[in-house]
Amino acid sequence: MKKNVFKRFTDFLDRLEKEKIGYWLERSRDDAMMVIAVVPGEYWEVEFLDDGQVEVECYRSDGKVHDESILAELFAKHSEPPSEESAEPHHGTLARN
Repeated sequence: MKKNVFKRFTDFLDRLEKEKIGYWLERSRDDAMMVIAVVPGEYWEVEFLDDGQVEVECYRSDGKVHDESILAELFAKHSEPPSEESAEPHHGTLARN
C-alpha cells in the first residue's frame, strides 16, 4: 500500500529543508501540487498527485552562459498575441527558502 500522498509530500519538503535545497510550491493542475527544487545548473519539478502517484521531471543546464540578448529568443518563441485577458497583471509564485 502506498503511503498517504500528503505524508509523502510533507516528508519530501522536510528533506529538502534538512538538506538546505531551495524550493517553491506551485499548483498547475487540479489534482496535484508541484514542488520545484532548485540546485546549481538544475531544477526539478516533483508533482504529488491526489491518486498517490509522484511524477518527476529534471531540467539541466547545458553550462552555457549567455548575455541578455538571448532574452529576445524567449519572447520571440513564447509570446502570445495581446488579448483583453493579458492586460491583467501577472502574479508569480512565492519563493520558499
